[in-house]
Amino acid sequence: MASNGNRWSITGKTRYLLTRKIAVGGMGAVYEAEQYGAEGFSKTIAIKTILPKFSRVPMFVEMFIEEAKLVADLVHQNIVQIYQLGWWDDTYFIAMEYIDGVNLEQFIQRHKELNRLVPVDLASFIISRVCRGLEYAHTKRDRNGHLLGIVHRDVCPKNIMITREGEIKLTDFGVAKAKRFYMRDVEGEFVVGKDAYMSPEQAAFQPTDGRSDLFSLGIVYFELLTGVNRFRSSETRADARPLKRRFSYNPLKYRKDIPHEVAQILARSLRAHVEDRYSSAAEMAMALEMHMYSKGYGPTIVKLAKYLDEIFPERQALPLPPSSGDTEMMSEPTMVIPGRH
Repeated sequence: MASNGNRWSITGKTRYLLTRKIAVGGMGAVYEAEQYGAEGFSKTIAIKTILPKFSRVPMFVEMFIEEAKLVADLVHQNIVQIYQLGWWDDTYFIAMEYIDGVNLEQFIQRHKELNRLVPVDLASFIISRVCRGLEYAHTKRDRNGHLLGIVHRDVCPKNIMITREGEIKLTDFGVAKAKRFYMRDVEGEFVVGKDAYMSPEQAAFQPTDGRSDLFSLGIVYFELLTGVNRFRSSETRADARPLKRRFSYNPLKYRKDIPHEVAQILARSLRAHVEDRYSSAAEMAMALEMHMYSKGYGPTIVKLAKYLDEIFPERQALPLPPSSGDTEMMSEPTMVIPGRH
C-alpha cells in the first residue's frame, strides 16, 4: 500500500480508498475503506495494516501473513471474514469485512457510563454466539480433512463485535495458533494474549487447546454480567497466574439477579483445571441455548439490535464510535489510483 498525501493505491485491479482510521492495536491499524470495481461498483470494507515500527520485524510480519492465511477459509456468521492479503510498497495489508458496530469493550463501558447492568439474557446470547464461532474455528479442517487445531488465544471484549443488526462477530486471529501455521511451536517459549483474559495454562506458558479459549470467554461473560474483571488489577502476569487458580468466580457477589443455571455455566467455563471445563465450545453453547430457549421464546439478534439502538442513540445518524481516541478521518480523500499487478 502506498500513500501520497491522502491518496492510496493497492495492488492489482481492485482499488481501495481509505476514509477513516477506526482503531490502532498492538501491532496494527484498521481503516474504514471503500472498495471500487467495474461499472461504479463500491463496497465498504476494512483494511488492516501493520504499524510502521513493526513492518520491518520478521516475526510480526509473518504473524500478520499467517493470520490472513489462517482466517481466509473461516467462513462463519460469527467470525469476521477475510477477503484478501495484499502487498503494496513494502507493506502488507488485509482486506476484511467491515463491521458497522461496537466491540464488547465499548458495550461494557457504555453500561458503566449509564450506571446500568447488561441484561442477563443478552449477555448469555452474546456469549453463545461467540461459542458457535469458536466451535467452527476449533473444529475446522483443511481441504484434505486434517484438523487445523486452531486456538484463538486472544478472546477478549475488544475482539468481539456487535453489528448494527445484532450479529456477533469474533475477530483478530493475529496470535492464534494452528498445527500448520507459524505460531504452532512457540508455546513454552513465550506467551501471547492479554493478561486479564488468559487461561491459567496460557499464563503459565503451557500448551493450550480450545478449552483455553473457553476460560477466556468465561472471563468475558463474567465481565458482561457484573462489569468486573478482577485480573485487570493484577500488576504483572506473575500476579495474575496464581490468582486465576484460586479465585472464586461467584457472580452473585456482584449481582443478585443472575439465574442459578447461568452461574453454573459460568463456573464451569472458569474451572482452573482444563479437564473440569466444558469439553468443547459446542457443549458450552448448547448449555447456554438450553437455558435461553427451554421455556420458549428467547433473545434474538433483533432484540440485541434494538437494545443497541437504546444505549447508543447516536448510531442513528452516524457510524458507531470506534475505540476511544482512535478515530482519525482521512483529510479530503481523493479517488484511488489503480494499483500495479
